[in-house]
Amino acid sequence: MSANRILILTPDQARAEARRDGAPPALARTLRAHEADAVCIVGAADGMDWIDTAHASGWLQGPVQSRDAFAAAMHAALARGFVPADAAVVAKMGSPHALPLLSWGEAPPAMPLSVQPSRRLDLYAIVDSAARLRQVLDAGVRTVQLRIKKPADADAAWHGMLECEVRHAVEDSLAAGAELFVNDHWQVAHAFGATGVHLGQEDLVALGDDGRAALQATGMALGISSHSLWELARARTLSPRYIACGPVWPTLTKDMPWLPQGLDNLGWWVRAAGAPVTAIGGILEPGHVRKAARTGCDGVCIVRGLGEEPRATLPGFEAALAAGRSNPLPAAPDWPHPSLPHAAG
Repeated sequence: MSANRILILTPDQARAEARRDGAPPALARTLRAHEADAVCIVGAADGMDWIDTAHASGWLQGPVQSRDAFAAAMHAALARGFVPADAAVVAKMGSPHALPLLSWGEAPPAMPLSVQPSRRLDLYAIVDSAARLRQVLDAGVRTVQLRIKKPADADAAWHGMLECEVRHAVEDSLAAGAELFVNDHWQVAHAFGATGVHLGQEDLVALGDDGRAALQATGMALGISSHSLWELARARTLSPRYIACGPVWPTLTKDMPWLPQGLDNLGWWVRAAGAPVTAIGGILEPGHVRKAARTGCDGVCIVRGLGEEPRATLPGFEAALAAGRSNPLPAAPDWPHPSLPHAAG
């Protein structure tokens, strides 16, 4: 991507370039419609910058910078391989691990609440049925996620099945004293008394401001997926119970465009996220758990690794978690590496 397609402007410059007045979001949309790949309006309002890129748009809140300082930092990040949305986040940092906030829409980003969880997530089993959930609970897992994806042809029978699965999952988790997160279906989860949900970023964006406010009003603990810096900067504003960092290693569970985060980015997430971080992606054996645990992450997600007999396999994973935590990595890197191929920008 050529640098001349990235517009980094002051508000006055944006108005002159767009040949119109208006709020920064509207000006940026106008400028991008004229074939700019990304628009950043530095100092657009109350010390915040407005960014409009192919991957994310919103208010970027962090240290106040001049237009020239922001431009130099952003072009340096682009040269390192970051796509524009992530390059803007890097430019706004100013110093290592000083992750800015990014809004979900045109409302300013909310300041994260400081909440101290009562427990670590530890080993976190992700399952696709209430029967499998009971199996991992019986083995001793105490953090679980019920992930049942909605098919395109979901009918009344499918919705009835989902409600039955969620109800049993909630009952069994409460009986075991386990922390349950229901993937995607937050309204069903709330209706049946679930205390936690997990949502991906696309789903959270689709909810809009009103939907996200309604979700937060339920009081359910929220887990959020993140694969990039702009997703991490947005996730923080919802004061989540945890933020998932992935994929740590290549995974066949999902077809995704993301590059593996590796232990270096996972460690950086742990240092910069401002919330508990779970590792996910490609974690198939105790050795993976031990390596991930060395970064200081709060939990390690296992989708397929527990196998057919969790009672037999879980002790090895628990020992690996303890071994990793007892031998932490020396330090997180100062800066992350790109997690999306530049061509995807």
